[in-house]
Amino acid sequence: MKRLVALCALVVFVLALAPTAFGAPAKAKDTFVQLLAINDFHGNLQPPAGSSGRIATGPGGQTVNAGGVEYLATWIKSLRTTNPNTITVGAGDIIGASPLISGLFHDEPTIEAMNALGLDVTGVGNHEFDEGIDELLRMQFGNQLGGNGCHPVDGCQDGTPFGGSLFQYLAANVFYEGTQNTIFPPYEIHKVGNAKIAFIGLTLEGTPLIVTPAGVAGLEFRPEVPTINDLVAKLRAEQGVRAFVVLIHQGGFQNGPFPLGYQDSDRCDNFSGDIVPIVNGLSSQVDVVISAHTHQPYICHIGGKLVTSASSFGRLITDIDLRIDQQTKDIVNATAHNVIVTRDVAKDAAETAIINKYDALSGPIANRVVGSQSADMTKTNNAAGESALGDVIADAQLASTSPTDFGGAVVAFMNPGGIRADLPCSQPCTAASPAPVTYNQLFTVQPFNNVMTVKTMTGDMIYRLLEQQFTGANGILQVSNGFAYTWSPTQVPHVIDGSVSIGGVAVDKAATYRVAMNNFLASGGDGFSVFNEGTDPLGGEIDLDALVNYFMHNSPVGPGPQNRITRVP
Repeated sequence: MKRLVALCALVVFVLALAPTAFGAPAKAKDTFVQLLAINDFHGNLQPPAGSSGRIATGPGGQTVNAGGVEYLATWIKSLRTTNPNTITVGAGDIIGASPLISGLFHDEPTIEAMNALGLDVTGVGNHEFDEGIDELLRMQFGNQLGGNGCHPVDGCQDGTPFGGSLFQYLAANVFYEGTQNTIFPPYEIHKVGNAKIAFIGLTLEGTPLIVTPAGVAGLEFRPEVPTINDLVAKLRAEQGVRAFVVLIHQGGFQNGPFPLGYQDSDRCDNFSGDIVPIVNGLSSQVDVVISAHTHQPYICHIGGKLVTSASSFGRLITDIDLRIDQQTKDIVNATAHNVIVTRDVAKDAAETAIINKYDALSGPIANRVVGSQSADMTKTNNAAGESALGDVIADAQLASTSPTDFGGAVVAFMNPGGIRADLPCSQPCTAASPAPVTYNQLFTVQPFNNVMTVKTMTGDMIYRLLEQQFTGANGILQVSNGFAYTWSPTQVPHVIDGSVSIGGVAVDKAATYRVAMNNFLASGGDGFSVFNEGTDPLGGEIDLDALVNYFMHNSPVGPGPQNRITRVP
């Protein structure tokens, strides 16, 4: 650890003496500020498993184990010692879609963990709205507004009041519907030396498309670019702010081929994504954009602005160094590096205490064996868009909803974004020697507690639903056993007419079918608006319960065959 601190201090010292981007040396009285940024933590207190807990380090598939809040806190606290002017920030989805140790307690453990590591300020992300605005307000304020601050239904599950967050949530573009009132402050100003830095925090305008309607009821999400630019102009005129950092829950992707042979966390190779037009539309006064949402790592320069992302699940920390001119009070140089949160450092004692506390409380539920598996299952899609784990989840949902009393479904669709983790074997496993599967493992895969829903849809609706996958919706739907279709990236429509079948029988566009999906999709989530056209809805089990029951009755469960969706040229 001493070597780590010394190395970081040397890097900061060299940067302070180096010529700036404009070729001039730093002035003696310039202010040097360090930002430590995280995003898309999603309650991953314990080290995430499988591919979710690794970061690429070289060509040929080299990776290193990364993540876990005990190590994240150690790295942040170490990096913080290299500059007394350090601000720790987030770009949303700190909570939501969390593993059981946090999700079972409505993410109170993650708020406590962020308090312990010293998070200062974060923008909201779409997952902050998973349980609705009242619950998000509870996350911020806890018992600060009276009462014990505990969950209105489950109460104080750990036996103590809940104090809320010590850090500030920002929501510049989230308004109470029909008002000019944001749910949280739109910005927070930090004064460092004689300079003011304004942090503007916001989520993507399309949040209502990817959150259940109940989660965003009564709220209005406004466009990102005018929201930011209006605030920049206002803060410059009214408060004399010249340094601006945006914490935005929207992001992009590096795209191969990669010159180094792998996706390097500090590069910006063949970059694309929704964040690009946003950054290009921002005021020239904005210097740094800390982005999120896509769970990708990158350090980019777009339109003269530094744009960063620290992947997800606490595996990376973006270490950003700013130089603020002593006279203009503007950021005149900004550099960044993504630091891997390796697990070869000491665990932070405060975080360990939080984990131990909630691990003990959740243990009886988490460790219950509910079945077994014969091989690793991943959420990685093949060329057609189908994953082995997606097949299994869709099969479980069909098994839950096919009985007449539960909807009589003949096909189940699962949104890929709802599959939050791989399902690796907990020990070496084969069909002859399967590995046990616990409730906690399945909760980690499906943590949302969505309700299964069955609707009547016509064959024409099914065709149009599938076509939405290629015309703006979010991802390729995973499908249950017995359902099949063929698509082509070069044809329009992309879904080949006559290729859609159920049980080997071609789907009739004029006929009706009972179709299963979770309540998120049932309301048009992820841009699949055709689901809204379905009729005669019937609610069923929680999706997690459906998956648990499937493992209980069908173990050992093997990976899905990935042969239901066919892609042709």
